[in-house]
Amino acid sequence: MTPFEYLHPAEQIVAIMNRIYENGMTTTSGGNLSVLGPNGDMWISPSGIDKGSLRPADIMCVDASGRISGPHKPSCEYPFHSSIFGMCRDVKAILHAHPPALVSFSIAGLVPDTAVFPHTKRLCGDVGFAPYDVPGSAALGQKISAVFAQGPRTVVLENHGVCLGGKTLLEAYLRFEALDFCARTIYQAALLGGAKPLTDAQIQTYSKNKNSGFSSFAPGPRSSAELELRATTASLICRCVRQKLFTGASGSYAVRIEGEKFLVTPAHGDRANLQPEELVLIDGTRFEAGKTPDPRMWFFKMVFDAQRGVNAVCAANPPAIGAYLISRAEFNPRVIPESFIQLRETPAFSFDDALAAAETVARTLSPRHPVVLVQNDAVLTCGRTPLEAFDRLEVTDYSAQATIAAQSFGGLRPITDAQVEDLVEAFDLPR
Repeated sequence: MTPFEYLHPAEQIVAIMNRIYENGMTTTSGGNLSVLGPNGDMWISPSGIDKGSLRPADIMCVDASGRISGPHKPSCEYPFHSSIFGMCRDVKAILHAHPPALVSFSIAGLVPDTAVFPHTKRLCGDVGFAPYDVPGSAALGQKISAVFAQGPRTVVLENHGVCLGGKTLLEAYLRFEALDFCARTIYQAALLGGAKPLTDAQIQTYSKNKNSGFSSFAPGPRSSAELELRATTASLICRCVRQKLFTGASGSYAVRIEGEKFLVTPAHGDRANLQPEELVLIDGTRFEAGKTPDPRMWFFKMVFDAQRGVNAVCAANPPAIGAYLISRAEFNPRVIPESFIQLRETPAFSFDDALAAAETVARTLSPRHPVVLVQNDAVLTCGRTPLEAFDRLEVTDYSAQATIAAQSFGGLRPITDAQVEDLVEAFDLPR
């Protein structure tokens, strides 16, 4: 697969528009993308062309002198793209779309509080708000670019949608996807009592590098076991993104090879297209040279050291179970037999307690308690195999979706203690 940065700007726009459309974050006629080339050429999606069947040949080019080339008209929102590029020299790509969750904030005159999760705050920053004006007008361009000029690269447009900028189109998209996850999580949290964001101090403490005790090394020949696990794990990570469990920029996976050797997600890159060679090999307190491992590497090592029966760990915050994490409401997995069999009791830790006592969290995440919740951070799942950890993550979010929906019908009627005991005995579950 060709790395994204080596694609022609027209191909980049098509690739990202396909992801936006396939993920239900724009309509056939909605949304527009642009990329500013180093020579001042702006490549921009066309006006009035089906976003579900866009081709590189459809993408328009507006050169530095304003000359337009291509088979269609440039997006009618061309004025605000041009205005932002002119005002913000670090912005080289712009994304505008109307995903339902973010439009709900737009029409309510609100912005999502990205401080509900540390990684969302880091990636999206503070969200700006631009007052309404006529789409395609110079006045709208002035209002949006004025907000960008104040610092935000993520802006909600009043009664319109969102606009995001980045150094690359992929960066803008990953920011957009994270913000959409955030909006959907906050919406569902409202049904559970409301989102409770973190303080700046909590985020600062969380963001300290905890991998500093590790050093790099040059690994020798790859074993067949490692190569097989690389392929399996990379495939499951991509699947996590397709299943809306990870975003392209967030979600962590660790898989034990043998002993103290394990593979972990890289800190950066696009999880939707992760390749086996991008995973980082860890051996004890050493990581593969030339790569930057996941910030959770230290914690995964702690789990593997404490739990010899655990060979795979996932950490993620998909919107439904994420709503429980940020509302700090109690999640009850006793919804259907499969949920309880896979998840068990799902013990929860507060954000501060998990930071202060990570070893306790690592000892708790185990075959007996294969799912652990950490408020405003992640749901942690484990298994004997990479697939088992993935399955538990999927079941956790599906169960959370069901329990949130049940609020509309009068609440949850959980499986009884006697029924739980029957399941423990029938399926020989650890006590």
